[in-house]
Amino acid sequence: MTERILTTGNEAVGYGAIHAGCRHFFGYPITPQNQCTEFFARELPKVGGIFVQSESETASINMVYGAAGAGVRVMTSTASVGFSLMQEGISHIAMAELPCVVVDVQRGGPGMGTTQTAQMDYFQVTKGGGHGGYRNIVLAPDSVQECFDFIQLAFFLADKYRNLVFVLSDGIIAEMAESIELKTLEFDPLPEKDWALTGKAQRGGNRKFISCSNLLKRPTRDGLKALGDKYHEIKANEVRHEGYMIDDADFILVAYGSSSRTSKEAVDMARAEGLKVGLIRPITLWPFPQETIKGLTSQAGRFLVIEDGLEQMVEDVRSAVEGKAQVHFLGGTARHEPGPGGMIFPDRIFEEVKRLI
Repeated sequence: MTERILTTGNEAVGYGAIHAGCRHFFGYPITPQNQCTEFFARELPKVGGIFVQSESETASINMVYGAAGAGVRVMTSTASVGFSLMQEGISHIAMAELPCVVVDVQRGGPGMGTTQTAQMDYFQVTKGGGHGGYRNIVLAPDSVQECFDFIQLAFFLADKYRNLVFVLSDGIIAEMAESIELKTLEFDPLPEKDWALTGKAQRGGNRKFISCSNLLKRPTRDGLKALGDKYHEIKANEVRHEGYMIDDADFILVAYGSSSRTSKEAVDMARAEGLKVGLIRPITLWPFPQETIKGLTSQAGRFLVIEDGLEQMVEDVRSAVEGKAQVHFLGGTARHEPGPGGMIFPDRIFEEVKRLI
């Protein structure tokens, strides 16, 4: 019998990692992901795993770098400010093509910002974050169950492509509690990690190394082309999204994470009044479901992007529609009418839909 438990999004991350075979976690506490760090500190030793609370986020990502080079499944978690401190290490990991999983639980604002929930790290996770034009696969859960499932998917995709995978959560998804099914997911077989550093070569054996610049082992143009080819392969095969009430929709909402939950309820409210409103929820923020959104312009003349923050994902939606539909934005800081900004509730979204229609 499959076990069901009541848990939070942050702890579901930990359960998912253990079910995925991850036994190494290096991290540093920061709101609002502290429960992740606490979970791994408590639970990993029980299954023979290794937990280290590093002295900083910079240290933790470099510990992840080293463990990934040894071929083990390894991850870290952090929040927006700490994620910024990881960018140099992430850039080196991308060039070394090492499979790693990083959870980013977003908080609001640049700099120290605020500890309140927000969706303001979209640019950083989808556009690279560091230098050099590298790409990371980005999964965006909208439930506690998906926090559990997407961590397992993240490890599979990381190993499949030898690539970084980010799971982008937010304070609402991280802290809310829901019943989840604890089930180990089945994926396609993966190739052996024959590239991993498994020990010093014996006399007469073969030596190998992993460099933060694979360009040292091949001509620059060939090395960059190989990275580019991999990113094109990911874009061709790993786009994921969910559609809700879109078959006949002439007005489409676009939202991810916690905003997609409130948007789905707003769709129900609109449908109850006879308005043909639907929702596209990007599950992979990169690769982004650009072609799906582009295809919907043949039936929908308006899109409303809902993000709990400043305008970020809306730029990708505007790019996708190629000027063939109007794209509007509703954010956590928006004040179209007198009233408070902040968390975006379903009635606020519905009122914006009616205003635009």
